[in-house]
Amino acid sequence: MGGAKPFIHESAYVDEGAEIGADTKVWHFCHVLGGAVIGEGCSLGQNVVVMNGVRIGNNVKIQNNVSVYEGVELSDDVFCGPSMVFTNVINPRSHVSRRNEYKKTLVGRGATLGANATIICGVTLGEYAFVGAGSVITHDVPAYALMVGVPARKVGWMCQCGERLSDRNPTSCKVCGTKYRLDGEELRRIP
Repeated sequence: MGGAKPFIHESAYVDEGAEIGADTKVWHFCHVLGGAVIGEGCSLGQNVVVMNGVRIGNNVKIQNNVSVYEGVELSDDVFCGPSMVFTNVINPRSHVSRRNEYKKTLVGRGATLGANATIICGVTLGEYAFVGAGSVITHDVPAYALMVGVPARKVGWMCQCGERLSDRNPTSCKVCGTKYRLDGEELRRIP
Protein backbone atom coordinates (compact mmCIF):
# COMPACT_ATOMS: atom_id res chain seq x y z
CA MET A 1 0.00 0.00 0.00
CA GLY A 2 1.26 3.45 -0.86
CA GLY A 3 0.89 6.74 0.99
CA ALA A 4 1.29 7.64 4.61
CA LYS A 5 0.77 5.20 7.43
CA PRO A 6 -2.68 5.30 9.03
CA PHE A 7 -3.23 7.74 11.88
CA ILE A 8 -4.58 6.10 15.03
CA HIS A 9 -5.55 8.49 17.84
CA GLU A 10 -4.04 7.55 21.21
CA SER A 11 -7.52 6.96 22.70
CA ALA A 12 -8.53 4.50 19.95
CA TYR A 13 -8.23 0.72 20.20
CA VAL A 14 -7.17 -1.28 17.17
CA ASP A 15 -7.12 -5.00 17.92
CA GLU A 16 -4.50 -7.36 16.57
CA GLY A 17 -5.53 -8.73 13.21
CA ALA A 18 -7.29 -5.58 12.01
CA GLU A 19 -6.09 -4.19 8.68
CA ILE A 20 -6.09 -0.42 8.15
CA GLY A 21 -5.00 1.15 4.87
CA ALA A 22 -2.62 4.03 4.21
CA ASP A 23 -3.79 7.58 4.91
CA THR A 24 -6.76 6.37 6.98
CA LYS A 25 -7.57 8.28 10.17
CA VAL A 26 -9.06 6.58 13.24
CA TRP A 27 -10.14 9.29 15.68
CA HIS A 28 -10.99 9.55 19.40
CA PHE A 29 -12.51 6.59 21.28
CA CYS A 30 -12.84 4.33 18.23
CA HIS A 31 -12.58 0.54 18.41
CA VAL A 32 -11.57 -1.56 15.40
CA LEU A 33 -11.79 -5.29 16.12
CA GLY A 34 -9.45 -7.94 14.75
CA GLY A 35 -10.55 -9.24 11.38
CA ALA A 36 -11.89 -5.88 10.21
CA VAL A 37 -10.45 -4.62 6.91
CA ILE A 38 -10.46 -0.86 6.27
CA GLY A 39 -9.18 0.60 3.00
CA GLU A 40 -7.00 3.60 2.22
CA GLY A 41 -7.92 7.25 2.76
CA CYS A 42 -10.82 6.57 5.13
CA SER A 43 -11.90 8.61 8.15
CA LEU A 44 -13.50 7.11 11.24
CA GLY A 45 -14.93 9.91 13.41
CA GLN A 46 -15.16 9.90 17.19
CA ASN A 47 -16.67 6.82 18.86
CA VAL A 48 -16.89 4.60 15.75
CA VAL A 49 -16.89 0.83 16.24
CA VAL A 50 -15.93 -1.54 13.41
CA MET A 51 -16.65 -5.19 14.24
CA ASN A 52 -14.68 -8.22 13.14
CA GLY A 53 -15.34 -9.40 9.61
CA VAL A 54 -16.42 -5.97 8.35
CA ARG A 55 -15.05 -4.84 4.98
CA ILE A 56 -14.70 -1.11 4.27
CA GLY A 57 -13.47 0.18 0.91
CA ASN A 58 -11.27 3.18 0.12
CA ASN A 59 -12.14 6.83 0.83
CA VAL A 60 -15.04 5.94 3.15
CA LYS A 61 -16.14 8.60 5.63
CA ILE A 62 -17.82 7.35 8.81
CA GLN A 63 -18.96 10.19 11.05
CA ASN A 64 -19.22 10.17 14.86
CA ASN A 65 -21.12 7.50 16.83
CA VAL A 66 -21.56 4.85 14.12
CA SER A 67 -21.23 1.11 14.75
CA VAL A 68 -20.47 -1.01 11.70
CA TYR A 69 -21.57 -4.53 12.61
CA GLU A 70 -20.43 -7.90 11.30
CA GLY A 71 -22.13 -8.58 7.98
CA VAL A 72 -21.88 -4.99 6.71
CA GLU A 73 -19.76 -4.20 3.67
CA LEU A 74 -19.09 -0.60 2.59
CA SER A 75 -17.79 -0.04 -0.95
CA ASP A 76 -15.44 2.78 -1.96
CA ASP A 77 -16.50 6.41 -1.39
CA VAL A 78 -19.40 5.65 0.99
CA PHE A 79 -20.48 8.40 3.44
CA CYS A 80 -22.06 7.39 6.77
CA GLY A 81 -23.58 10.40 8.55
CA PRO A 82 -23.40 11.01 12.30
CA SER A 83 -25.19 8.47 14.51
CA MET A 84 -26.63 6.47 11.60
CA VAL A 85 -27.37 2.84 12.48
CA PHE A 86 -26.68 -0.54 10.92
CA THR A 87 -28.31 -3.71 12.23
CA ASN A 88 -27.29 -7.32 11.63
CA VAL A 89 -30.18 -9.37 13.06
CA ILE A 90 -33.89 -9.06 12.16
CA ASN A 91 -35.37 -10.22 15.48
CA PRO A 92 -32.87 -9.69 18.31
CA ARG A 93 -33.48 -10.92 21.86
CA SER A 94 -31.00 -10.53 24.66
CA HIS A 95 -31.55 -14.07 25.88
CA VAL A 96 -31.44 -15.76 22.42
CA SER A 97 -28.14 -16.13 20.55
CA ARG A 98 -28.58 -15.20 16.88
CA ARG A 99 -24.91 -15.07 15.80
CA ASN A 100 -25.59 -17.66 13.10
CA GLU A 101 -28.42 -15.49 11.72
CA TYR A 102 -26.44 -12.33 10.88
CA LYS A 103 -27.60 -10.93 7.55
CA LYS A 104 -25.32 -9.35 4.96
CA THR A 105 -25.80 -5.65 4.17
CA LEU A 106 -24.06 -4.22 1.09
CA VAL A 107 -23.63 -0.49 0.52
CA GLY A 108 -22.63 0.38 -3.05
CA ARG A 109 -19.94 2.75 -4.19
CA GLY A 110 -20.53 6.43 -3.46
CA ALA A 111 -23.72 5.92 -1.44
CA THR A 112 -24.66 8.50 1.20
CA LEU A 113 -26.38 7.45 4.43
CA GLY A 114 -27.69 10.55 6.22
CA ALA A 115 -27.45 11.40 9.91
CA ASN A 116 -29.57 9.15 12.14
CA ALA A 117 -30.63 6.94 9.21
CA THR A 118 -31.27 3.27 10.04
CA ILE A 119 -30.35 0.47 7.65
CA ILE A 120 -32.19 -2.77 8.45
CA CYS A 121 -29.91 -5.73 7.79
CA GLY A 122 -30.07 -7.88 4.68
CA VAL A 123 -30.47 -5.07 2.15
CA THR A 124 -28.36 -3.87 -0.74
CA LEU A 125 -28.03 -0.16 -1.46
CA GLY A 126 -27.05 0.59 -5.06
CA GLU A 127 -24.18 2.83 -6.06
CA TYR A 128 -24.64 6.52 -5.33
CA ALA A 129 -27.95 5.92 -3.54
CA PHE A 130 -28.82 8.76 -1.16
CA VAL A 131 -30.61 8.06 2.13
CA GLY A 132 -32.02 11.17 3.81
CA ALA A 133 -31.39 11.98 7.47
CA GLY A 134 -33.56 9.96 9.84
CA SER A 135 -34.84 7.61 7.14
CA VAL A 136 -35.31 3.87 7.74
CA ILE A 137 -34.28 1.53 4.93
CA THR A 138 -36.22 -1.76 5.04
CA HIS A 139 -35.63 -3.07 1.49
CA ASP A 140 -33.12 -2.92 -1.37
CA VAL A 141 -32.42 0.52 -2.84
CA PRO A 142 -31.70 1.10 -6.55
CA ALA A 143 -28.58 2.91 -7.70
CA TYR A 144 -28.91 6.73 -7.58
CA ALA A 145 -32.25 6.58 -5.72
CA LEU A 146 -33.15 9.33 -3.24
CA MET A 147 -34.81 7.66 -0.25
CA VAL A 148 -36.62 9.47 2.59
CA GLY A 149 -39.10 8.67 5.33
CA VAL A 150 -40.03 5.97 7.82
CA PRO A 151 -40.09 3.51 6.22
CA ALA A 152 -38.10 5.10 3.41
CA ARG A 153 -39.53 5.39 -0.07
CA LYS A 154 -37.98 6.60 -3.30
CA VAL A 155 -38.84 10.26 -3.94
CA GLY A 156 -36.41 10.97 -6.77
CA TRP A 157 -32.94 10.45 -8.16
CA MET A 158 -29.52 11.81 -7.24
CA CYS A 159 -26.51 12.46 -9.45
CA GLN A 160 -23.22 10.91 -8.45
CA CYS A 161 -22.05 14.47 -7.68
CA GLY A 162 -24.67 14.67 -4.90
CA GLU A 163 -27.19 16.95 -6.60
CA ARG A 164 -30.85 16.01 -7.05
CA LEU A 165 -31.85 15.26 -10.63
CA SER A 166 -34.98 16.73 -12.19
CA ASP A 167 -38.14 14.81 -11.31
CA ARG A 168 -39.52 15.35 -14.82
CA ASN A 169 -36.41 14.33 -16.72
CA PRO A 170 -33.63 12.76 -14.61
CA THR A 171 -31.38 12.15 -17.62
CA SER A 172 -28.89 14.98 -17.11
CA CYS A 173 -27.40 16.75 -14.08
CA LYS A 174 -27.73 20.51 -14.34
CA VAL A 175 -24.71 20.97 -12.04
CA CYS A 176 -22.02 18.62 -13.41
CA GLY A 177 -23.53 17.57 -16.77
CA THR A 178 -23.43 13.81 -16.12
CA LYS A 179 -25.87 11.95 -18.39
CA TYR A 180 -28.22 9.14 -17.33
CA ARG A 181 -30.72 6.76 -18.90
CA LEU A 182 -33.92 5.78 -17.10
CA ASP A 183 -34.91 2.14 -17.73
CA GLY A 184 -38.16 1.54 -15.86
CA GLU A 185 -37.23 1.83 -12.19
CA GLU A 186 -33.46 1.84 -12.78
CA LEU A 187 -31.27 4.83 -13.50
CA ARG A 188 -27.98 4.15 -15.28
CA ARG A 189 -25.09 6.51 -15.91
CA ILE A 190 -24.14 6.92 -19.57
CA PRO A 191 -20.34 6.67 -19.81
